[in-house]
Amino acid sequence: MQLTDAEAIEEWTRAQARVIELVEGIPAAEAALPVPACPDWSVRDLLAHVVGYSTDALADREDDDHGAAWTQAQVDARAGRGIAPLVAEWRGNTGPLRAWMAEHGVRPLNDVVIHEQDLRGALGVPGAHDTPALAALRDRFAGRVADAVAEAGLPPLRLEGGSWSHGPADAAVVVRASGFDLARAVTARRSAGQLRSWTVQGDVEPYLDCFATLGPLPERALTDGAT
Repeated sequence: MQLTDAEAIEEWTRAQARVIELVEGIPAAEAALPVPACPDWSVRDLLAHVVGYSTDALADREDDDHGAAWTQAQVDARAGRGIAPLVAEWRGNTGPLRAWMAEHGVRPLNDVVIHEQDLRGALGVPGAHDTPALAALRDRFAGRVADAVAEAGLPPLRLEGGSWSHGPADAAVVVRASGFDLARAVTARRSAGQLRSWTVQGDVEPYLDCFATLGPLPERALTDGAT
């Protein structure tokens, strides 16, 4: 699935609103909860990164590869700020970032869609499993997995999630799970053990590194919305 830039900007705006609704007014204890998908960060820290991305993009400080130093600097720069001032900063960026994306591209959409689910996993609040943005993200990152498979010299892999699939029908290795779980798997949010358990044909073991699109796979199983 592909989105036009105008559609992607609207999807970003909806995702921002959902995240704000999710975190606004949570008690300090919940803001301090660790994020299983981003184990070095708390809920507050992850929100600081998402907010900081918008501010850095507007200031022409976007890192080409979104490296760890760049993202951690966003968190460090907002150390000591609670949820309310972070939300206020982000709301102030909404209009300018919508205009920025219309001119420079819609990369911020991936970040907010992925991290919305990371935050939901930390807070135990499932939702937004069937958005157009998540479907587009799944297609894009399934393509990255397929590219990594080809670069590794492996035969093609097939992913099957309900009515969605990616890869040739005659693939020797087939991974089958919900469309949502596969969206999370191709963004390195599902463990090797989960991928093994979803393999219904062939041996997924040689393919596991291909799923590490955004860093190493988590060491333990993740089920977003459940702590």
